[in-house]
Amino acid sequence: MKNKITIRMIILMFIFGLVTVFVETYNARDEGIKNGLKKADAIAEVIKSGLTAHMINGNMNQVNVFLNSISQTTNIDKIWIIRGDNVIKQYGEANELVAPKDAIDDKVIKTGKSQFELSESLFAKAELRVTIPYKAIISKDINCLACHNVNHNDTLGAVSIVLDVTDFKDNGIRNSFIIVLITLLTTMLVVFFINKLINPYIETLEIIKNRIDAASNGVFQNITTLKNKNTPIETKELVEKYNLLTDSLMTTFTDIDNKLKGFVGQVVEVNSQTNPLEEANHIINNLSYIYQFKKEIQLDKTKKEIYQRLGQIFQNQFALRNVNIVEITNNEVAEKVYQLGELDFCTNIILNDPKECRVSRNANSVSSVDFQKACPCFASDDYLYFCIDIEIGQNSKIIFNFILNNKEELNEFKKNQLFIESYIKEVAPEIEVKRLLKALEDSALKDGLTGLYNRRFLDEHLKKLIPQAKREDISIGLLMLDMDHFKAVNDEYGHDIGDKVLVSFAQIVQENIRDSDIAVRFGGEEFLVLLVGIKSEQDAIDVANKIREKVASNEIDVYAGSTMKKTISIGVSMFPQDSTSIVKVMKFADLALYEAKTSGRNQVKRYEENPTDSLELF
Repeated sequence: MKNKITIRMIILMFIFGLVTVFVETYNARDEGIKNGLKKADAIAEVIKSGLTAHMINGNMNQVNVFLNSISQTTNIDKIWIIRGDNVIKQYGEANELVAPKDAIDDKVIKTGKSQFELSESLFAKAELRVTIPYKAIISKDINCLACHNVNHNDTLGAVSIVLDVTDFKDNGIRNSFIIVLITLLTTMLVVFFINKLINPYIETLEIIKNRIDAASNGVFQNITTLKNKNTPIETKELVEKYNLLTDSLMTTFTDIDNKLKGFVGQVVEVNSQTNPLEEANHIINNLSYIYQFKKEIQLDKTKKEIYQRLGQIFQNQFALRNVNIVEITNNEVAEKVYQLGELDFCTNIILNDPKECRVSRNANSVSSVDFQKACPCFASDDYLYFCIDIEIGQNSKIIFNFILNNKEELNEFKKNQLFIESYIKEVAPEIEVKRLLKALEDSALKDGLTGLYNRRFLDEHLKKLIPQAKREDISIGLLMLDMDHFKAVNDEYGHDIGDKVLVSFAQIVQENIRDSDIAVRFGGEEFLVLLVGIKSEQDAIDVANKIREKVASNEIDVYAGSTMKKTISIGVSMFPQDSTSIVKVMKFADLALYEAKTSGRNQVKRYEENPTDSLELF
């Protein structure tokens, strides 16, 4: 800083000196020209007076002597006289000192105005050539019209004088050099005294600047000593105030950084050389992103949307390229719910047996370690991994399997682990809410005992299914199923065994229909199956017989190793073959079931139209 100020001062003084030299040189030149013109005017007046006197006295033959005597005057290099055209016509060419006419002479003769020309260079002789007109005048002492055939104020001729003005130029140059020398000396003195005066301030500013540069990198240092012992009081006060500010800022920023780290669960390092401002800013930015993420996932409708949003965070914010997410329910059932990238080396093992997952068993994060496999489920020696689990309700959790290319990526992951886990913690309650809402929805639409759909679901679903079936000309087979002599089971074995029989029956029904078909517990031991898109009524009857046979052959454990078998009766109707009203078709299936019951049970009956049915329906 000191050198910069000194250089700037020298440059400023140098520029000032140059300007001064230029101005002085210009003034000296201008003054030299003015003095030369005055001298030339004076000489011209002497010459004019002498010529007039010679003419009046009739001794014009002595003019050359007169002019030669004048030309011997100091600083006069040359003198000559030019006659005008009128004088030449009257008296002829002059015998006095004459030089060839040039452009300046002609211009003065024609215009009657004086002209001058300066010839100069830096080290050569400087000459000022002045040409002054000689005009006809009438005065108390002189009457030019008496001797010349001209009018008053006509130009009779011109006097040209060449003056040596080198002295003027040399004086100007000499003055310029003196000014330059004075400027340099003044600059040196000014720089010396200014340095002496401001040096303590500059040194203090340099120290403060260095401390500020260090503070911008998170290193806050006090100013303990000053180089200059003659430091002014103002500077000392400035340093003391700076030290107080530094102490306050360092304490405040460190406290903020430590509290933020404690808030997010990050370990506070003692005597850390990191920048507390940058670390605090990093934490605040991540907390802001996490807060925004939390608000967004609260608006997501499904778990799938939440996992996809989380995957975008992993990819865009933490540059993770391969992530697998598995949900484990009741510590028994595993489901892969999301995958980022193509790599997967362990989730198949988890899906087959969740207990094989090390992180699921330990409830702690598991990562690759040097020289050994921490988790034997990870089937790759070319990649590294880091696994995190988090609980979502009782006996359920989510497993996050992060696959990394090398140790550098693993170390970078560990640096970001705190914030990655923060995102995961925000996801967990939302996933649990979505699971509970799904369970609540299932409980409202499904039978709590058998897991089949209930009457409420059937009513809502038929509102969409029937219009679609009509538009697309789809046939629907309706099977109305009822357990034979079910009341006797409850009476003899109790309702627990009765429930067990119903659950077994529902399982057989579910296993022997397609995914597109719908099984409904219609009420008590009565069930309804919708065979959506069945090709023919014979196919519907075949499905009914298949279910009936499976139920009849199924053995149900009762008590102490004893078993029992049950049979069912089934009624079959077809939509829209039997009617375009689904309510009627359901009634027809119920009539066919009644026919199967009254005909001996354990059989399938196809509804057959009966003229009395319409009366029985209404």
